[in-house]
Amino acid sequence: MSHFALTIIGRDRTGIVSQVTEILYHLGCNIADSSSSILGGQFAMILIVSNPKIHDKSDFGDAFAPLEESGLSVFIRTLKPEGEQRRQLPGEICLISVYGADKPGIVYRVAKELGERRVNITDLNTKLIGTEARPVYVMMLEAVLPTGLEETELKEIMNRLKGELHVDISVRSITPVEL
Repeated sequence: MSHFALTIIGRDRTGIVSQVTEILYHLGCNIADSSSSILGGQFAMILIVSNPKIHDKSDFGDAFAPLEESGLSVFIRTLKPEGEQRRQLPGEICLISVYGADKPGIVYRVAKELGERRVNITDLNTKLIGTEARPVYVMMLEAVLPTGLEETELKEIMNRLKGELHVDISVRSITPVEL
């Protein structure tokens, strides 16, 4: 069965998720995985979908025209076989949080330190909170540590970076729970 990555981007408004999922429901699509967020004033959503009757992205036809007519951009990408499956990553899962004054380079510096140590970032969210007069930059990362890198070692690395960037950085292990 073919799987597709469906991306929707546009000015945020109520009802986008409902409109997207209604179209997918009427097409007979299954949503295997999804993520959505408001970035600035823009809504961004990505879904992994499948339908045994849809083999090529052209088979969607003009099903998403109502979304585009409402000002949203829609992109469909055909995934290679097994491209819909999340890889099982061995290693300890950590949550890394960063809080501080907004300035260029925070995401890059943290990502660089993690990348140099082969830490796999599996989720990343950033936002500004606080007031316009006193904004606070917040970054939350979920990451998988490679074999041989311990949480205590990563905490030391992040503590050094904390001093250089003048932000607060914390690292804590997440214990996965199976339901």
